[in-house]
Amino acid sequence: MESRNPAFRGNAFDQRAGGPGYGPPGHGAQPYGAPQYGAAPGYAPPATRPMTMDDVVVRGFLTLATLVITAALAWVLVPTELAAPVLVLALVAEIGIWAFITFGRKANAPLVLAFAGVYGVVVGIISHAYNDLYHGVVFQAVIGTALAFGATLAVYALRIVRVTPKFAKFVIAAGAALIGLMIINLVVHLFGGDQGIGIRDPGSPLAYIFSVVAILVGCFFLLLDFDSIEQGVRRQAPEKFAWYCAFGLVLSLVWIYLEILRLLSYFSGRD
Repeated sequence: MESRNPAFRGNAFDQRAGGPGYGPPGHGAQPYGAPQYGAAPGYAPPATRPMTMDDVVVRGFLTLATLVITAALAWVLVPTELAAPVLVLALVAEIGIWAFITFGRKANAPLVLAFAGVYGVVVGIISHAYNDLYHGVVFQAVIGTALAFGATLAVYALRIVRVTPKFAKFVIAAGAALIGLMIINLVVHLFGGDQGIGIRDPGSPLAYIFSVVAILVGCFFLLLDFDSIEQGVRRQAPEKFAWYCAFGLVLSLVWIYLEILRLLSYFSGRD
């Protein structure tokens, strides 16, 4: 199945005849690097080995470690008075690199690690601000994210939820709807509505519902990531595809973490 995760869409390993896959066009499913029929004598395509699960684990660890390190540095080194401008600059850089990877269909070590580094600055500043208001909430959110990851992996491994094209379309639509609501909420807030449309107002039950739904959708995106990884290994996608997988995993995990952080803050008293 072609992945419906925006991080993977269009970059994938679809092996259908004539499809945009890594196999030679018009010859059905063949491993990447298989010789094309009719090629000139002595022609050999560039050698590349297929992606393995170990590739995804190593690159995923490197990407997440980069994010954690830069988050910790931002937490410690960025003073409170400079937090806002640094956050804005990091957000702009993050969106730019994200767009280049996603729409430019280019994922490699420098790009993905640069994205993780900049994203870590964003996460570190936000986490520090929350922890100043609600002491201990960051540690709780990290534990909650780890539990969500483990539970989602178990659900996928046991095939409790199957990733089908219909399920993938639902997840993409739900994610787009949530982002749309957050944008509307921000616009309403900027133009005079103190609490926007209520989806981020701790005093409104709607905020609790929204955060729970957002966490569930983040876990659904993890299911799409796991499916993309499994399909990539099975269809012998090239090794470089592991960087796309690491990119997608970090996006989903940080989404879950930030939403758990916000949800926990609703139940915490200010220090």
